[in-house]
Amino acid sequence: MKAALVAADGTVLHREQRPTGRERGPDAVVADVVDFAAELYATGERRFGEPPRAAGVVVPGLVDVAAGVAVFAANLNWRDVPLRRLLSERLTGSRPAPFPVALGHDLKAGGLAEGRIGAGRGQDRFLFVALGTGIAAAIGIDGRIEAGAHGGAGEIGHIVVRPDGPRCGCGRDGCLEIVASAAAVSRDWARASGNPTADAADAARAVDAGDPRAIRVWQDAVEALADGLVIAHTLLDPRLIVLGGGLAESGETLLAPLRTAVRDRLTFQHPPEIIPAALGDAAGHLGAGLLAWDLLTTESMEEKP
Repeated sequence: MKAALVAADGTVLHREQRPTGRERGPDAVVADVVDFAAELYATGERRFGEPPRAAGVVVPGLVDVAAGVAVFAANLNWRDVPLRRLLSERLTGSRPAPFPVALGHDLKAGGLAEGRIGAGRGQDRFLFVALGTGIAAAIGIDGRIEAGAHGGAGEIGHIVVRPDGPRCGCGRDGCLEIVASAAAVSRDWARASGNPTADAADAARAVDAGDPRAIRVWQDAVEALADGLVIAHTLLDPRLIVLGGGLAESGETLLAPLRTAVRDRLTFQHPPEIIPAALGDAAGHLGAGLLAWDLLTTESMEEKP
């Protein structure tokens, strides 16, 4: 769990991090999230002489933003958690009105932060793609992130790019994330190298060292990722594709061949610029802060006559 006190301009005033402790079960995790928020509120009041004005919380999995409910997260094993209500009740205290709380999705919040204060700043159309355990994207349009009709916009990790590939967790074969994510590269390099503990970072170093086994694994992932990005680019036509997550930390080892592979696949499409993310693992809590400030702005506008 990562938390921060964030000013309106995105400046981080205070930052903390704690283990999620998911092995203790979903109820304990929810209780810790609420306690963490309350402690952060007190820290803000003590250090800066005034309490925080709103809270933003972003979580993985399925999120019903309108209802303020964390619907499902496989890694946390929670279902239908009314997280916005629980946080608001805890933080309201003796206030005359409920404390404002915004709930969002962690990947989309990261994309929001990259779009407003990170690598996508100033761009009217961009795609933020996180290459981690899975692959997912945030679709940036004029300073906001498109959620989709059911909150599922940007799930490009489940575009099928290799129909004869391995079975994805979603139940289909050959999805993008099962063949081109950091987890997929780790799996394939561990098998190719004979080292069961090898991961994607090890593969990148082996590629840089010229290991032909690593180059084959890496190129397979790059080709699949290029196929997925070209599909997304053809549908969405972003000016910019921003890559984040563990696999993108390899820098030009990934970006250089990927740019070439994408360009080679384009016909009529305008080539997108492909760049690394700027905010790293801070993107999620910076995005949560932006959601909180957006909530205050929206409430202020609604109060005007």
